[in-house]
Amino acid sequence: MSELSGMVAIVTGSSSGIGERTAQRLSALGASVVVNSANSVEAGQAVAAALPGESLYVQADISDKDQGQALLDATIERFGKLDLLVNNAGWTTVVPHGDLDALTDEIFMKTFEVNVFGTWFLTKAAMPLLRQSGDGHVVNITSVAGVRPVGSSIAYSMTKAALNQMTRLLAKSHGPVRVNAVAPGLVATPWTSDWDTLHAGVAAMAPLHRSATPDDCAEAVLALVRNKYVTGEVFVVDGGMTQIN
Repeated sequence: MSELSGMVAIVTGSSSGIGERTAQRLSALGASVVVNSANSVEAGQAVAAALPGESLYVQADISDKDQGQALLDATIERFGKLDLLVNNAGWTTVVPHGDLDALTDEIFMKTFEVNVFGTWFLTKAAMPLLRQSGDGHVVNITSVAGVRPVGSSIAYSMTKAALNQMTRLLAKSHGPVRVNAVAPGLVATPWTSDWDTLHAGVAAMAPLHRSATPDDCAEAVLALVRNKYVTGEVFVVDGGMTQIN
C-alpha cells in the first residue's frame, strides 16, 4: 500500500506547472487524481495519461459555476468520493501597478472571476463531499502577492489576499475539513520562462538565491496533506523573500 492509497484528489489547473507537478506527486504516492484545465485539453490529457496511478482528465473552466459542478460530478461518477481539492487554477496578466488605466475593468473582473469567484464556487460545492471523507482537505494555491504588496498586477495581488483570508475563514468554520494554502513566490514555470530580469532579481536577493520550482510547491502541498493537525495556515514558499524589507 502506498502512502496515499485510497485518496481521491482533484487538482485544478493541472495541465502544466505547479498543478502538473502536484498531480504527479500525489499520484506517485498512490492517490487517484483528477487532472483539469480550462483550455489546454491535449496537455491535460497527456498529464493524466502519464500519471502512474488511476487518473481522469476533465476539461472545465472553474470560473463557470456549472462547469465546476460538472468537474465534481465527473469525479464522483468515476471514483465515488472526494478527499482532497487542490485549487490551483488561476489567471493573471502583467499590469504595472502604477498604471491604473492599464488595469481595465475587463482584466480586473476576469482576474477575480477565475481566482476568487471560481475557487469559491468550486470549494463551496465540494464541501459536502469533503465532509463525507475521513480526512477532507482543501489546499489553495495562492501567492506571496497575497501577503506582500507585490505581484503581476494589483488585481492579482488582491485576489490572492482574498484567497488567503478565505482559507483562514473556512478552516475556522468548517472543521474537521482542513483548509490550508500554499503561497509561492516567483516560480519557474513555462508562463514565467521569459521573466529573466525578475528571476535574476530573486536570485540576487532571496536568502536561498533562486526562484521556486513547481516541485518546491508540490512538496509544500504534500506537507500539508500529511500533517493531520494543521488547518488555517498559509504556507509561504518564497526562499525567504518575505524576510527582505
